[in-house]
Amino acid sequence: MAVKNFKKIYNFTAIFEPAEEGGYVVYVPALPGCMTQGETFEEAELMIKDAIEGYVETLKILKEEIPKESDKMIIAKIPAEVSR
Repeated sequence: MAVKNFKKIYNFTAIFEPAEEGGYVVYVPALPGCMTQGETFEEAELMIKDAIEGYVETLKILKEEIPKESDKMIIAKIPAEVSR
């Protein structure tokens, strides 16, 4: 009988920011230090997926809790007035 290998899917918010030199820098707020970059959006997307999977696998090996994002998370731009 074949053994089925089940995998759990985790969903994390990734923030993509255009880099000055081109491409994108991308990071995951729920996973401190989890960031990467790519020369195109598609490359950055693949790179952050790989980074997230490696991060979560490391947490599992270390028997640490895997962060969960709230489904009610709100991302907003907030204007801040600063004197000159």
